[in-house]
Amino acid sequence: MDRFLFFGRRCFKAVLVILCVIAINFALIRAAPGDPATILAGEAGAVDAGFVERIRQDYGLDKPVPVQLLTYMKQLLSFELGNSYRENRPVKDIVLEKLPATLLLTLSAFVFSVAVGVSLGIAAARRAGTWFDTLITAGSLVFFAMPLFWIGLLAIVFFSMKLGWFPPYGMSTVGADLTGWAAIMDVAHHLIMPAVTLGLFYVAIYTRVTRAAALEVMDQDFVKTARAKGVPEGRVWRSHILRNSVLPVITFISLQAGHILGGSVLIETVFAWPGIGRLAFDALFQRDYNLLLAVFFVSSVMVVIFNLIADLLYSLADPRIELQT
Repeated sequence: MDRFLFFGRRCFKAVLVILCVIAINFALIRAAPGDPATILAGEAGAVDAGFVERIRQDYGLDKPVPVQLLTYMKQLLSFELGNSYRENRPVKDIVLEKLPATLLLTLSAFVFSVAVGVSLGIAAARRAGTWFDTLITAGSLVFFAMPLFWIGLLAIVFFSMKLGWFPPYGMSTVGADLTGWAAIMDVAHHLIMPAVTLGLFYVAIYTRVTRAAALEVMDQDFVKTARAKGVPEGRVWRSHILRNSVLPVITFISLQAGHILGGSVLIETVFAWPGIGRLAFDALFQRDYNLLLAVFFVSSVMVVIFNLIADLLYSLADPRIELQT
């Protein structure tokens, strides 16, 4: 019952947070220079002021910003995100077309970073002070310092152009018309480089955090007691050290849920991955306000969900931690 009560209260707070984020994003986007009506008129080859004004009236851009915000909030309550200025299609349909690609990329990068980062952190802690520990620590520092887009460009040059192991761009082979298992393997082949590139930065963080946490847990009394009782070393690491070392990692996961979505904008642009990150990049330059707001809305919902999952994982990793509302 406590868990359900916690979940209900957090969902209520999440709705308030999302509404605040939407209002702030709406105000910032409207304050940015550039006018969608002028851009659309320029693309149509029209410079007449009357034509620009008609476009502004058609899309409601002639109304005061508070009125536009109130209208947009009413649309959200009915799960309508408006139409794209550029494509003249419902924004909801455009985002839903691109969202699976972003979820696939970010979740793959997340699983890769957590699995590799925690494994390397535990391996470094078990061999603390050796050359192996130094190698892992130095390697994580290198990937932490390198920009994501630079790693992506290097990966394209080396693994695609030099070795020819992976395709340099896209989500699938153009014109292949693959189906079934062949299509799945083709997408996986295209996914490897973007997901690994996006995950390497977080691998470096999780490695260092897990290593530091494991070294601290190793000196705790319950670990010494387990070893004094003759518990096998492997079980000591799995049941005692590892379980308590992942708690700081869960904290970083909840904090960096938004960062990994932000990083997907760069990765999707570098690798031409057809997700909402690249969609937001294009919408920003085209001043497609409704489309950009929809991307921000979906991203905010995803970040809130990730944070809620992290809170639930806390109680699963350590039952002594009570869920706080």
